[in-house]
Amino acid sequence: MLQTMTLGDGTPLAYRLDGGAADPVLILSNSIATDHTMWDDNVDAFARHFRVLRYDMRGHGGSGAPAGAYSIDRLGRDVLELMDHLGIGRAHFLGLSLGGFVGQWLGVHAPERIDRLVLSNTAPHLGPARYFDAQIAGLREHAAMDAMADTFLANWFPAALREEDGPTIRRFRAMILRTPPHGLAGAFAAVRDADQRRTIALIDRPTLVIGGDFDTVTLPEHSRQIAAAVRGAALAMLPAVHLPNVEMPREYEAIALRFLAPGG
Repeated sequence: MLQTMTLGDGTPLAYRLDGGAADPVLILSNSIATDHTMWDDNVDAFARHFRVLRYDMRGHGGSGAPAGAYSIDRLGRDVLELMDHLGIGRAHFLGLSLGGFVGQWLGVHAPERIDRLVLSNTAPHLGPARYFDAQIAGLREHAAMDAMADTFLANWFPAALREEDGPTIRRFRAMILRTPPHGLAGAFAAVRDADQRRTIALIDRPTLVIGGDFDTVTLPEHSRQIAAAVRGAALAMLPAVHLPNVEMPREYEAIALRFLAPGG
């Protein structure tokens, strides 16, 4: 069941818990233009080992979408406030794409709250800024979301899956179209302004980096860049595009679980 808390700045944050109440907590953080349901295919596997905490990043899903630019600092502090609200001292964290940007921030700024860290299909920096400025400008009209959905789906999934236009593609298209344009614009600003290329060398938590061989958003070299910068980080590359948890869920879960729950 989706629940809601209120963050310190008055923004509602929607979240859901699955799995045994006594199990260690695993936080799953969504990509831009999705919500917590992007993990629906994976929850059963993770909940066999963990208390799974999913949430809708501000600007997405059932959470509030305040106007204006967001920041990775603000998105990271939202996670800490959620943990405090639920009385969670430490947790494993798995973030994909924008969620991975947040995971990097947590690894640098709140390592005492993180046990193991999985950074999936993400980057320490994406540019140029003018690209994100153009996307933000185009979102002044809600009608722009239809074209935005086509762009996201083309970036996230292989052509064969898109051409089928089956349940997965329809589900993610609906997810994108539910995203408030000003919430998406705020998240684009967070990505535009984030540059963690130097600071991620400070991460000292056990870290797994997962990348997609065919990812055209956060490129394979971005995954290798993070793995090289974080001391002791493991790197796993999958023959997938940008959402391997959806494109090849069983393989994705197996890789993550070998790292998060050794022997599980």
